Amino acid sequence: MDAAAAVVDEIGYERLTTAMVAERAGASIGTVYRYFPDRIAVLQALGARNLERAMSRIDAEITNEAHGNWMEALSAAMGTLLEAFRDEPGFRSLRVGDVIDLRPAPNEQTYKSIVSNALLTGLVERFGLVDNDEVRFAFETSIEISDALAARAFARDPKGEESFLEAGRDITASLLVPHFGEPQPA
Repeated sequence: MDAAAAVVDEIGYERLTTAMVAERAGASIGTVYRYFPDRIAVLQALGARNLERAMSRIDAEITNEAHGNWMEALSAAMGTLLEAFRDEPGFRSLRVGDVIDLRPAPNEQTYKSIVSNALLTGLVERFGLVDNDEVRFAFETSIEISDALAARAFARDPKGEESFLEAGRDITASLLVPHFGEPQPA
């Protein structure tokens, strides 16, 4: 997985081949095929690993008692994703696998909706926030927009263009404050 992440970091997930992964790992192509039937399976496994790591970091921030209100906890959780954009090989291109999740089955959650649901559920449980279909739509919309702006922020700048990141924070607040209220100082 580390070899695949390094290749994705260098050339993007679109051009990754199993041969490149084998070469980077110092293994034979047969070894790669023993674990992964094709390049899509490699990318899906890498996306799943990224998702697992992201969910662990998100959960830690949502439950961190140092964050005294919903906006602080959400900002810290989203900050862990920005750290992954900066520091996690391959994350900038592949993120949590959502970019290869183009046609999920009708009743199947996308990777991004899994992140959105986990974030919202954690915030609702911790801060007693409202949870209904309207809130879930606003929350998932804010995650989709923030992710698109983060992808754009990191497209040309490995540190992230702050103007796009700030726009993501502003839009998220504008979508969620009407449902959750202005965050109160702890």
